[in-house]
Amino acid sequence: MEIKQLYTSCLSEAAYFIYSNNEAAVIDPLRDVDTYIKMAEDNKVKIKYIFETHFHADFVSGHIELAQKTGAIIIYGPSADPHFKAHIAKDGEEFKVGDLKIKTIHTPGHTLESTCFLLHNEQDEPYCIFTGDTLFVGDVGRPDLFSGNLTKEELASIMYDSLQQKIKPLADSIILYPAHGPGSSCGKNLGPETFSTIGVQKATNYALQDMSREAFIKVVCTGLVAPPAYFPLNAKINKDGYENLDSIYEKGLLPLTIKEFKNKADAGAWIIDTRAATVFTHGFVPDAISIGLDGRFAEWAGTIIPLKQALILVTELGKEKETITRLARVGIDNIQGYLDGGFELWKNSGEKIDLIIDIEPDELAMDLPFDDHLEVLDVRKEGEFEAGHIKGAINMPVQTLMDPLNIAMLDENDNIYIHCAGGYRSVIAASIIKKHGFHNLRNVLGGFAQIKTLKNIPIVSGVKNKVE
Repeated sequence: MEIKQLYTSCLSEAAYFIYSNNEAAVIDPLRDVDTYIKMAEDNKVKIKYIFETHFHADFVSGHIELAQKTGAIIIYGPSADPHFKAHIAKDGEEFKVGDLKIKTIHTPGHTLESTCFLLHNEQDEPYCIFTGDTLFVGDVGRPDLFSGNLTKEELASIMYDSLQQKIKPLADSIILYPAHGPGSSCGKNLGPETFSTIGVQKATNYALQDMSREAFIKVVCTGLVAPPAYFPLNAKINKDGYENLDSIYEKGLLPLTIKEFKNKADAGAWIIDTRAATVFTHGFVPDAISIGLDGRFAEWAGTIIPLKQALILVTELGKEKETITRLARVGIDNIQGYLDGGFELWKNSGEKIDLIIDIEPDELAMDLPFDDHLEVLDVRKEGEFEAGHIKGAINMPVQTLMDPLNIAMLDENDNIYIHCAGGYRSVIAASIIKKHGFHNLRNVLGGFAQIKTLKNIPIVSGVKNKVE
């Protein structure tokens, strides 16, 4: 028996590859399925089943394409209603993978079809459980995403029963393998580990402590921030089906001359630059939006880019296919090509370039008391801002900058100093604001992590100056 966790950090997502003898199963695969096919070939096993714990909202799953390429059967739990061929398992139904047994445990709450899969080892002993978004390390799946007309309180009540009746009775020794780790927006505050045991979670996870139904509903539903806008769209894609990734590569891996690149931009395609933020600020194609591959790329791409928006890419040389793959993981697949030769070709050809001025936090500290036209723009999430921010700063989380009405609140005559927590999001924000015609911008290097270490910058907490 082998169980491999395949963890994708920029999505905080875990897929699993399981095999015994000559048979294998994949749980919650990503859209780019070649990794699983190669693992099967390397281990001389056949993928028999693809288990989906629910209709994922934060990424496009690879279930359909993997089934097409391998002949494996897609398995969903009770009440799922996919618009493609799949086996809808009954609660308690069992599946054999080599000498292993995988048992269906229906655990609605995060979504109505949410299901865990309990694996029995060769000795027929319960060994581990794949919980999807039902149970995380230190948290549970949020009950406010994609389940028809039910309220989050109604789903939380259903989740209470699932946890009390299906999860808590499990043996403490059973290993917990969730679908997500730290940073995922599918929960409120996931722990730092990507696996645990049922016993540890019974002792430490707030959602598994003894409490009334009413108390559980309150604690699970309190503190939920708005999910990324692409979540319901991805959930629908996972339920309805999607375009084959090979055809997306065929259209997207199109090298464009500078003239072709300009023509597509003039026709309405967005320019997405995936080089590192620290590289982007020193020079970029005018109107490009920075979303660096070195950060939480897929999540921010899904948050900022409309799913069917036409895109053209500027990437580090050799990163074109990786960029397309990672965009497709969140359902963004209308890529119309990339700048052949990248930014260096653009610059060396004498084309106009733009840049963003980087400054150290101590320069901000020196300018704050003396510049009457200085505006500090904090683009962190609301909770981060409320916990502590520069006195007088305006809070515009990155996603709010996609609304022109929020951009209109800025004064183009001000000197706008932009920061986030560490420097990744502030460059995304600065590139969006630049695209709207603002040029008096400064990107504060190191973000709030460095700003708060300086004694001469006043830090306060609360919600003043927050932009809704």
